[in-house]
Amino acid sequence: MDDIYNYATLIMIKKRKERGWTQQQLADFCCLSRSFICDIENSHKRARLNLEHINILASENVFNCSPKDFLPNKAIPEK
Repeated sequence: MDDIYNYATLIMIKKRKERGWTQQQLADFCCLSRSFICDIENSHKRARLNLEHINILASENVFNCSPKDFLPNKAIPEK
């Protein structure tokens, strides 16, 4: 189950870095704390993106993309 969360997180990190944004800048655009963004990006923490976060990330104020961009094209098999 963690694989789907890791996938979405990796997409968020990729999009943030492509824009040259710091964690603080992304947090500001999303109205979230930098520590929450850091916890999401740190796979050892329990923080995870949820559908509301993905909707915010996909908004025109942040990454201006489809929420589907944070999901794989096919289901990730369970281990």
